[in-house]
Parts: sequence; C-alpha cells; structure tokens
Amino acid sequence: MGIFKTKQNRKFDYTPQYFKGEGNPYEIKHKFDDQRQTVGSQGGIKTKLISALNDYKNNEDKTANKRVLIILAILIFVFLFIIDFDLSIFFSK
Repeated sequence: MGIFKTKQNRKFDYTPQYFKGEGNPYEIKHKFDDQRQTVGSQGGIKTKLISALNDYKNNEDKTANKRVLIILAILIFVFLFIIDFDLSIFFSK
C-alpha cells in the first residue's frame, strides 16, 4: 500500500517445449543491459546517480561525452534566457 512504490512486473519461468537453443526466446530484457551498469533496479536515486557518474567518467567514447556537455551548456543558456538572466555581469567593461 505504499504511495511511492512502483508496481513490479510479474516474472514467469516459461520454457517452450520444442525450443532447441540457449536461453529463453521470450525473455524480455532491457536493450542496454550488456553495455551499461546503470540499468536495473538498484538502490535509491543516490546510488543511481553515483553509478551514472562513474559510467560517464569511465566511458571510452569521448565524442559522446563532448556531445553531452554541449547539450548541457545549450540547455543552461536556454534556461537563463527564459528566466531573463542578465549575462552582462560576466563580461567586464
């Protein structure tokens, strides 16, 4: 009866009778399970944030990191424009 708890999906261990292969063909898993450490149900938001930062720091793809920083800078400038922040205080005359 928790208000803030999300409902977990039911998991069934079904194996087809005539399936000749490894694993379960009906298994539903996340698309990025093999690449990311941040996928899955971990603790709270603090552990998810720490693992996401560790994944970001240990990422070998430098172009993706650069792209994230550029998008973040654009979003910050859009936010400052929306709240009508005066950017002239950073530039001295």
